[in-house]
Amino acid sequence: MQETGSISIHTENIFPIIKKFLYSDHEIFLRELVSNAVDATQKLKSLAQLGEFKGELGELKVRVTVDKEARKITISDHGLGMSGEEIKKYINQIAFSGATEFVEQYKEKDAATKDQIIGQFGLGFYSAFMVAENVEIFSQSHQEGTEAAHWICDGSTSFTLESTEKAERGTDVVLHVAEDSDEFLEEARLRTILTKYCKFLPIPIEFEGQLINDTSPIWTKQPSELTDEDYKKFYQELYPMSMDEPLFWIHLNVDYPFNLTGILYFPKVKDELQFSRNKIQLYSRQVFITDEVKDVVPEFLMLLHGVIDSPDIPLNVSRSFLQADAAVRKINTYITKKVADKLNDLFKKDRAGYEEKWSDIGMFVKYGMLSDEKFYDKGKDFVLLKNVDAKLFTINEYTEHIQANQQDKDGTTVVLYTNDAEQQHGFVAAAQERGYDVLNFDQVLDPHFVGQLEQKLEKTSFKRVDADTVSKLIEKEGTTESVLTEDDQTKLAEVFKTAIANEAMHVKVAALSPQDAPVVITQNEFMRRMKDMQRTGGGGGMQMFGAFPDSYDVTVNANHPLTQKVLADGGDKLAKQAFDLALLAQGMLKGEALTAFVKRSTELL
Repeated sequence: MQETGSISIHTENIFPIIKKFLYSDHEIFLRELVSNAVDATQKLKSLAQLGEFKGELGELKVRVTVDKEARKITISDHGLGMSGEEIKKYINQIAFSGATEFVEQYKEKDAATKDQIIGQFGLGFYSAFMVAENVEIFSQSHQEGTEAAHWICDGSTSFTLESTEKAERGTDVVLHVAEDSDEFLEEARLRTILTKYCKFLPIPIEFEGQLINDTSPIWTKQPSELTDEDYKKFYQELYPMSMDEPLFWIHLNVDYPFNLTGILYFPKVKDELQFSRNKIQLYSRQVFITDEVKDVVPEFLMLLHGVIDSPDIPLNVSRSFLQADAAVRKINTYITKKVADKLNDLFKKDRAGYEEKWSDIGMFVKYGMLSDEKFYDKGKDFVLLKNVDAKLFTINEYTEHIQANQQDKDGTTVVLYTNDAEQQHGFVAAAQERGYDVLNFDQVLDPHFVGQLEQKLEKTSFKRVDADTVSKLIEKEGTTESVLTEDDQTKLAEVFKTAIANEAMHVKVAALSPQDAPVVITQNEFMRRMKDMQRTGGGGGMQMFGAFPDSYDVTVNANHPLTQKVLADGGDKLAKQAFDLALLAQGMLKGEALTAFVKRSTELL
């Protein structure tokens, strides 16, 4: 008996709208149809386990075939199947009524349709019409005494439904591919799509006689069942082009207050933050959804690689957008906590091993602390600070290490650091001669990290070793007395100002140790930080005032024999030479000035 009819909707152009707006990428049709076939198969297995289906299950797999000559793609399953009445209910009524609602909401709200949750419309099946000019369904229900049914629709609101003969239980969906979709008749193209979206589906997927998927990926198993080799092998499967093994990994497995499984791998992180943000793959019930996981995973965790699988992450109707709702925020918080707990656990159980990995994970930990307040609260216990001698300390250990020797007259602990130990070697050496310790902050995030620590740590300041003379970096009680009178110091300052003749260089005379350099060029810590912030776009309202001018302090050591000789000679040639030596020590003497310095040095010699 054949039945024809018209689907009772008011929007005649529903398929063009679905084709244009529902899915951004037409290849999605294969994911949707294969997922439907897998769902039908799993439902049958569930009925059998409950004793509600007592027949033979047989070989439960989904087959995808393509016939290029006949321009047909067929997706076949041995799942529940449908009777004619069920086809009318599930394909004609529910899906089309959902489609009508989708179209109406699209008209009213335009982009607001992103907020609709997948499943509300039941539109997955109709993605077939993005590539097919007409679609057929052949289905035999699992229920005894039902006739097989044949449904066909050409993408209009008309359909034909009739009884047919079908030997096996299940459903065949046949797509008659449209002229503008020839690419989907190519075996290689279909294999690529199936591998991308269906690689880990829980029911075997066969394409042209070959198995496409692993039905039990390791994230679905218990950690106790797996070895380190299993995790490493899976990493290589996910990232076949990667040359490095992961440093370590976290196995996620939670079923309350949401369902979440997955494995997150820690890769080696380069100092320059040259990382790909699309390395975490999001799945829903083992169906690949996207590698754009920024709403599910905090920004700093985008450094990680791996897989997250959750049926509780809300997706829009096309599954292509994640929704930042309460469930996502909870998952986000949970993942952050798990990562922090893993790092803390590694640090406590194997400090030596953790320190070996620090050069690879240090950037990640600092990035996390800067990005997420809760991560900072945990990270402060396992972030490590490295000094110029390559020794590693926790924040508390380092504070205790320097507290006795590096407190100024106001009781503030002064942390000295370098961002280029080689270029600032003279300043580092001068600090070490005083018994001071110097930290190495030479990574791209370190200027921000220093600022954060200074805000968080009480009565603690951070000064770069070249921010002032070593005696001024940590001012103690009592001062070194000058061997020069005040008048002589004033004269000495004038000689150097004349010799330097540069408004960016601010000359002052100070009573330093005779062992200190005769002339020291420094840049005020505050001004240098302001310039750094402005350079990286972090100056906020300061941008309106224009660029900060270069400004340096030139400290002339009143107690050094060379500067006393400058005063005695009364000329500026020797002063210029002493100043150029200070420039040379910092790599600031270049070009014509360097040539003149060499010539002058030869004359003096």
